[in-house]
Amino acid sequence: MDIGHESQDTREEVYQVPKGKDLKPKKTSIKEDKSHVQAKAKNSSKKTEKNKKSSEKLVFGDIEEKVSQDFRESCPPLGLETLKVTDFQIHASTVKRYGLGAHRGRLNIQAGVNENDLYDGAWCAGRNDAHQWIEIDARRLTKFTGVITQGRNSLWLSDWVTSYRVMVSNDSHSWVVSRNGTGEMLFQANREKEIPVLNELPEPLVGRYIRINPRSWYEEGSVCMRVEILGCPLPDPNNYYHRRNEMTTSDNLDFRHHNYKEMRQLMKMVNEMCPNITRVYNIGRSHQGLKLYAMEMSDNPGEHEVGEPEFRYMAGAHGNEVLGRELLLLLMQFMCQEYKDGNKRIQRIINHTRIHFLPCVNPDGYEKAAELGSELGGWSLGRWTYDGIDINNNFPDLNSLLWEAEDRLRNVRRAPNNHIAIPEWFQNENATVAIETRSLITWMEKIPFVLGGNLQSGELVVSYPYDMVRSPWKTQEYTATPDDHVFRWLAYSYASTHRHMTDSSRRPCHSEDFNKEEGTVNGASWHTVAGSINDFSYLHTNCFEISIYLDCDKYPHENELPEQWENNRESLIVFMEQVHRGVKGVVRDIYGRGIANAIISVEGINHDIRAANDGDYWRLLNPGEYAVTARAEGFTPSTKNCAVGYEMGATRCDFTLTKSNMARIKEIMEKFGKHPVSMSLRRRRIRIRPSRQA
Repeated sequence: MDIGHESQDTREEVYQVPKGKDLKPKKTSIKEDKSHVQAKAKNSSKKTEKNKKSSEKLVFGDIEEKVSQDFRESCPPLGLETLKVTDFQIHASTVKRYGLGAHRGRLNIQAGVNENDLYDGAWCAGRNDAHQWIEIDARRLTKFTGVITQGRNSLWLSDWVTSYRVMVSNDSHSWVVSRNGTGEMLFQANREKEIPVLNELPEPLVGRYIRINPRSWYEEGSVCMRVEILGCPLPDPNNYYHRRNEMTTSDNLDFRHHNYKEMRQLMKMVNEMCPNITRVYNIGRSHQGLKLYAMEMSDNPGEHEVGEPEFRYMAGAHGNEVLGRELLLLLMQFMCQEYKDGNKRIQRIINHTRIHFLPCVNPDGYEKAAELGSELGGWSLGRWTYDGIDINNNFPDLNSLLWEAEDRLRNVRRAPNNHIAIPEWFQNENATVAIETRSLITWMEKIPFVLGGNLQSGELVVSYPYDMVRSPWKTQEYTATPDDHVFRWLAYSYASTHRHMTDSSRRPCHSEDFNKEEGTVNGASWHTVAGSINDFSYLHTNCFEISIYLDCDKYPHENELPEQWENNRESLIVFMEQVHRGVKGVVRDIYGRGIANAIISVEGINHDIRAANDGDYWRLLNPGEYAVTARAEGFTPSTKNCAVGYEMGATRCDFTLTKSNMARIKEIMEKFGKHPVSMSLRRRRIRIRPSRQA
């Protein structure tokens, strides 16, 4: 197991971010407990610095509320960015127009391409004066501790607030202003429109409503804001609304953000808990030299078993989209625990699938985003690699090569439709290719993956290929693969089992409403991308890959992780099970030897796949009857009718290929040291003989 060479004492290190930059309590890394990851997770969450005072008194009008020392730490976000706070809870004094209404005043919300009336990038007041405000109804008594602000998200305009007041109320009529000593507190806000600015209140304020009252703004702009509120709901056993919507989980897992060392240690601990079904390895290094760690789960880790499909999940190609990273770490723990506890479903998946988890493709980007924490990094900090490359779109454009070949050849079937070669320019050392991308390609070529999902964030939708439009000069156009129906099913299998993705009443994250396609979208119809992971995987390998956008919030607060786990747990498992849908088998010769790289074709689908080194193959297909052909160089092709049912489990469809007549002749000639004579050369010799006799 390649887990690095750090000494054991690193497990006791304390990992802290710079003071004042993170909204979460300081954490101590996991102490080693080889018998229980569960106990470790439970204990680690309690290791926060305690304030010596046991309580404090907060005064609001006639209310005196005692708050325990647990509430003295910074409170988590109320949930404007995550949409926990609904549109009906946000109000404003005036609005410039509907697309700039109060409901758009959410931290990190992104404007539509055209910044139109429906989807713009902030709340903007109808008038530029000091009497404007945006108000949030927390729906219960809450201890407010801080406010985070941004300006307007816009390509063309510069609008942001430079200072504001904060006030709270119980009834939205009588207001108490945050004070510093004897005077009203004026908070300094933004200096530009994208970098979030946190202001902690001098003293926490308790109330149901909170208002932000802009007092000054960029002189060449308007009163426009995006906000997030930090607040701790106060205990209220009589609040039925809150208890009904509270999300809890019974899974005893390590629900927290993990830096690089903690991630590595957690993966090692899962391996020690389940040594018979796990293996930790690395696929390469980042630009900064951090190893790209992966975990394998299988009943025979470290080996490809004939007839057993290979599946992969990877996350963190964009370093600031960290939810996928944490979900994969949770999934590793969960599957290890459930396997040991005798969960038949999990045991069946692990015993019949070789699963690979790569939780962080871009560790350099993650470390950069983690320096500022979950709310202060903004929309893009840490997205790219250390050398500024977007891994998600850093693969060779094989789509253009495929379509150019199809346009050149009259018979489309003759154009290469699988395992398209990587162009030479891409392999040049001077090409703009991230070292992480090259490591991914080597990994994808080495292992015969059948199905994969890359976890991303910033939206709530499942995207399937193609990601690049075929029509020139278009930026959006539905561009289907030959396996469009399969991809649509794969995307829907995840979206339909997610707790919110197919909810027709849910609010769009930013400017795209994916409800019309039930939480799925063709990548090219969303926005065209050349050289995506999905398209490359489909055209260069056997693997069918989709992108899973997990949530509107790229970097959710730690307290959101249990709910996000509940939202995605079933979907993560169901999608893995789809690797067993379609046909599978082994292509052999008459002596029973597997034929590597045998081509598997399905009539009516212009996309072939190839057998692995042992001759075994897996072809994802929806239920139906198919004419499947296996062919290999030097062998006579063989065709079978294979039926795919609705029940889970691929249909077995084996092939035995015999040598073609020409191949047999060549073998016989080579056996006796002879070589076939060229017919054109033979005719030429016959013509020469009569002339010599004359």
